[in-house]
Amino acid sequence: MTKHDPKFNFDNTYARELEGFYVPWQGEEAPAPAVVQFNEELAKNLRLDAAALNSADGAAIFAGTIAPEGATPLAQAYAGHQFGGFSEQLGDGRALLLGEILDQSGTRFDLHLKGSGRTPFSRGGDGKAVLGPVLREYLMGEAMHALGIPTTRALAAVTTGEDVLRDGVKPGAVLARIASSHLRVGTFQFFAARKEWDKVRQLADYAIARHYPDLVDADEKYLKFLSAVAERQARLVAAWLHVGFVHGVMNTDNMTISGETIDYGPCAFVDAYDPKAVFSSIDRDGRYAFGNQPVIAQWNLTRLAETLLPLIDADDGDNAVRLATNVINGFIELYTGIWTDGMRAKIGLVSTEDSDAALINGLFVAMDGQNVDYTQFFRALADAALGQDADVLTLFDDAGSITPWLKTWQDRLLRDNQTPVDRREAMNAINPIYIPRNHRVEEALQAAEAGDIAPFNTLLSVLQAPFTKRDGLTDFEGPAPDGTAPYQTFCGT
Repeated sequence: MTKHDPKFNFDNTYARELEGFYVPWQGEEAPAPAVVQFNEELAKNLRLDAAALNSADGAAIFAGTIAPEGATPLAQAYAGHQFGGFSEQLGDGRALLLGEILDQSGTRFDLHLKGSGRTPFSRGGDGKAVLGPVLREYLMGEAMHALGIPTTRALAAVTTGEDVLRDGVKPGAVLARIASSHLRVGTFQFFAARKEWDKVRQLADYAIARHYPDLVDADEKYLKFLSAVAERQARLVAAWLHVGFVHGVMNTDNMTISGETIDYGPCAFVDAYDPKAVFSSIDRDGRYAFGNQPVIAQWNLTRLAETLLPLIDADDGDNAVRLATNVINGFIELYTGIWTDGMRAKIGLVSTEDSDAALINGLFVAMDGQNVDYTQFFRALADAALGQDADVLTLFDDAGSITPWLKTWQDRLLRDNQTPVDRREAMNAINPIYIPRNHRVEEALQAAEAGDIAPFNTLLSVLQAPFTKRDGLTDFEGPAPDGTAPYQTFCGT
C-alpha cells in the first residue's frame, strides 16, 4: 500500500532572511476542519501529495490548526493606501504565511492561509473568513489562471466547523492560497513610513533576488527594479481590461511586487461595456472603476517610487526624484502600448499600422452607451471576420453605431496576410466565451453556503476551459436576465 504523507519540503527565505518584517504566529484551532475544495492539478505542480492533503490531516493544516513540519507560520507586516488614505500599519490581520515551497521547475511559491484567526495585526477584527468569499477567491483565481492572467491561486478551501457572524451566521472557512510572494507596495510603505531605510533596502534586495534576479548585479538596480515592477503591472492591468475584469479594491496593499492579481474581494466582470463600471458597495466615487484601473496602477507605483528614492540616489534627492518620475510618467504610454497590442490581437490584426490606435479607440466610442456585452462582442466579431455580421449587430441598442466601424475594420483586415478562417480561430483562442458571470458566481456561492457544492463545481469546470465552446453550456455564455438588479459586491471575507 502506498503511504501518503502531508509533507511540503519548505524552504522559508522570508522567515530566514527578513527578521523584523513579521511576527511569528500560530493559527487558531478549528473545531472541525474539513476540505471543501482541493486543487489536485496545482498540488501536482507543487510536488505535493494530493491524497495526503485532501484529507482530515490536510484540513487541519489548511485551517491553521496544525503547523506541518518545516513550516514557520508568521504574520507579515505591511502598510497601505486604502481608497487614497494612508494606514501606517495594516499587516496580516487574518492570515498567515505558512511557508515557501518549490514547484517542479524550482520556482518558489508562498503557501498562505487566509481566515486562520486573529494576529497582532487584526486591529479588533476576528481574523476569520466565511465560506462564500473563500470560494469566490478560489473560483476567481482559477478563472484568471485559465484566462492566462497572472494570479494567486487556491490550493484548498476548508471549512472550520465554526459559525462566524457576517451579515448573519455563516460557515467559517479558510483559503490556502499560493502566490509567487506576498510582497506588496504596502510592504515597502510600512518601513519607509518609519524611515527605516536599511530595511527598505533589505526588502528591495530580497524582492529583486526573488522576482527580478537578472537585476541583482545591475547598475542602478533599484531604479531598474521600479521599472520592472511597472512593466509587470502594466501587463497585468492591460490583461484585466482585455477581459473586462474589475478588481474593485486596488489599494497599495493589494498591489503585488510580483505582478500577480491578489485579493479577490469585491471583484467582478463587466457584462455590458462601461468604463465607469463599479461593483464594490464602498467605492462610491468610482475610484477603482473599470476604466480607471490603469491610472490607479500608476498612482500606486508612485507610492512605491517614493519608498525607493533614498535607494535610487542616496546623495542627490532631486536626482532620485527626477529618475523615478521619468519611470512613473512613462507608465501610461507603456501600458497603452501593451493594451493596444492586446487589442490588435482581440480584433484579429496580425500586422501593425499607425492607424490601428484610432481604429481601436473608435471601437470603444461605438460601444459606449450601447449596452454591448463585452465578452460576447469579441466572440461575435470573430464570426464577422468571415463576413457574418448579424450576431455583432444584435448586441447593440442601435446597430447603426457599429456599422461604419465594421466597414473600416474589414477593410483593415484585407491588408493582413491571414485567411479569414485562420483569423477566426486565432481570435477565438484569446477571446473567452465563458467568464465568471456575476449572477452565476452568486448562485454558486449561495448554494455552497446552503450545503450544495454542485453548482460551484459545475461553474468551476466551465471556467477552466474559457475559450472552448461546449454543448449544453449556453446558459453560461450570457449576462443576467433583463430585470435583474444591478450587481453589487462587498469587501471583506
